[in-house]
Amino acid sequence: MRIMDSENKHNTIYKKYIKRLVDICCSLAALIVLGIPMLIVAACIKHDMRSPVLFKQKRIGKDNKEFNLLKFRSMTDARDENGVYLPDPERITKLGHFIRTTSIDELPSLINILKGEMSVIGPRPLPVRYLDRYTDEQKRRHEVRPGLSSPSTVNGRNAQSWEQQFEGDVWYVDHISFLTDVKSILDTVKIVFTHEGATATDGDSRGEFIGTADVEELMTDSEGNYMKIN
Repeated sequence: MRIMDSENKHNTIYKKYIKRLVDICCSLAALIVLGIPMLIVAACIKHDMRSPVLFKQKRIGKDNKEFNLLKFRSMTDARDENGVYLPDPERITKLGHFIRTTSIDELPSLINILKGEMSVIGPRPLPVRYLDRYTDEQKRRHEVRPGLSSPSTVNGRNAQSWEQQFEGDVWYVDHISFLTDVKSILDTVKIVFTHEGATATDGDSRGEFIGTADVEELMTDSEGNYMKIN
């Protein structure tokens, strides 16, 4: 019992005080080391797809607060004759495919980490429209800062269901520790270099998350987004 109490105390100290300091040091060091390569990537994107170089999208962060997630742009703005965006596979360029499979598109999120909107390790930040579709238990994933990488995704990547990912996210919230974060970072580095499941880190290959329960109470609006009927 004393050993468990001591372990919980150390994990609490890490979660409250040390984890944020680690995030600042890691993101700042990475931006310094990768600054020039990121500028080169930005120049290539501008040549390939013109401006803007960065892709910004509202995501849900800690305590359900919205923030602008930053990524390198990987798709064009090509539209059909009605002004509707073409399907993603028709809009992604060869360069875009490369930076996605190598996870280079994620590097601008280091700025989100430095600003305190994200952490190196934590539940992946998902679109704002998902917020009303979570169960109360699944919403607990927002008790901590979202992460550039997550234990629940590096362990299962896209082979797992949304529900399995959220279960893993909540487990992480309850078991944050220095060792868990270090292991997740090492697993992430391994995946980046092996390219194992390196695409669709936000669940693109699984399609839209429409909610775990009350699926029949959902319908789509004019833009194809799911919404509650009542």
